[in-house]
Amino acid sequence: MQARRRTADRGPFRAEHLRSGDPYELSNGHPIYCAPTGGRASGPNHLGSSVVGWDPAVKEAGVDTGYSVAPGTLRAPDVAVGNVPDRPGWVKGVPELAIEYADVGQDEEKLEEKIADLLAAGTRLLWVVRLNGPRRVEVHEPRKAVRVVLPGQALSAPGILKNPVRVEALYDRSEAEKATLTNLLQRHGYEDLDAVLAAGREEGREEGREEGREEGREAGREEGILEGKRDALRRVLDRRGLRLSKAAAAKISSCKSERELDGWLDRALVASTAAEVFKRAGR
Repeated sequence: MQARRRTADRGPFRAEHLRSGDPYELSNGHPIYCAPTGGRASGPNHLGSSVVGWDPAVKEAGVDTGYSVAPGTLRAPDVAVGNVPDRPGWVKGVPELAIEYADVGQDEEKLEEKIADLLAAGTRLLWVVRLNGPRRVEVHEPRKAVRVVLPGQALSAPGILKNPVRVEALYDRSEAEKATLTNLLQRHGYEDLDAVLAAGREEGREEGREEGREEGREAGREEGILEGKRDALRRVLDRRGLRLSKAAAAKISSCKSERELDGWLDRALVASTAAEVFKRAGR
């Protein structure tokens, strides 16, 4: 179904009448109430923003960013990629890619109006993630028919994202973590986690050959794997702005357990603080 545009006369409200945090958007001067998000949708919002926000090609991304499309139109996509400047106030223009999550109780007419407003103003791609009923993503583009992409398939955004995004990564925590980790590693020169581990194993082999003993080679390989995982953990914490205490840094450097490092790495993707990564590990 193609998105429809509001046909009512221009309303009296403008973007400057709203403040950050007000539960309204505007379309053609008419206020649109935006109810709080339910639990099932709020979690995927966070996951989706992480997956696309850390893509190696992305420089700016945001959640609920307010776009002043026109004097009487203010829209806030659930997730926005591109045109998210680091300054206060409503953003002029629109994002390149917008993501909307639709669950039980979704007002379809209002959603269609929002899609129409964003695409008409220049958004190149808009994905609607359907959480109610069969999971799927509807792909909206200007002057094109809507496409439906199903779980097991991938979404692409040429010129916006480097990597394709599996449909499940926009709502499933495990898939989102895998995609986010791959994106973070690519930002630091590794293709994926296997490449980090391969680099660690190669370092181990080189160390073993230099020592000239099989025992040394085996120890080097194991230490290389561990150091690769330690390095991946440090990089994820650094990119997420989670500062390590001296004690936590020493704990990472001295850890000899691949399983424990894997656990810390998983938690580092979603933890609010660096301390939370290690406190949970000890429970």
